[in-house]
Amino acid sequence: MSRFLDFQTRFRDRLDAGQQLARRLEPYRKARPVVFAIPRGGVPVGAEIARYLDAELDVLVARKLGAPLHAELAIGAVTADGERFLNRDIISQLQVDDAYLEQITKEQSEEARRREQRFRGGRPPADVKGRTVLLVDDGLATGATMRAAARSLRKHEPGRLVVAVPVGSREACAALREDADEVVCLAQPDPFYAIGLHYERFEQVEDAEVMSLLEQPITAES
Repeated sequence: MSRFLDFQTRFRDRLDAGQQLARRLEPYRKARPVVFAIPRGGVPVGAEIARYLDAELDVLVARKLGAPLHAELAIGAVTADGERFLNRDIISQLQVDDAYLEQITKEQSEEARRREQRFRGGRPPADVKGRTVLLVDDGLATGATMRAAARSLRKHEPGRLVVAVPVGSREACAALREDADEVVCLAQPDPFYAIGLHYERFEQVEDAEVMSLLEQPITAES
């Protein structure tokens, strides 16, 4: 088992992943992009990218919609502004009814809104119209939250929308190309089991760390 983990591991931690991803995103430096990170795990990755590119850092909360009686199984995701992605295949297989979908969407959208306000600390969201936007997370498994987030940003008419992750499943990366102008993913292992397998350290990121990173002034790499 240890050999399997060693083979799968690619990043020391989220900071290392962010630094590696930032170097791949170097061509976007001149575009003066804005980085939107999905909390909580995406924020340390996004902060490293913003620091390297001397870019603005913001946060976009997307909440998973869990299946009835199986909350860990994502049937979709929703953002603070109500933008929603639904996995229709799973919904059909589980025979999830519309009443449940509307209720859980309402609950999770409200929670996303509350968390976004908490993380921003009263700051307004970054203006994205006509700008290059880098949408970042620490990995893509099903891609549901990232797809909801990308669709939310699309409504604000960015000039170019780039999804950027250290690691992701091939299926999720392919699906995201429907919602983004470009998908940058450093590793797409096949088979794909779990995001955390590709990190030596994958501790839970706390709210306090997210808020601290968002409050720090961006200092560009020399």
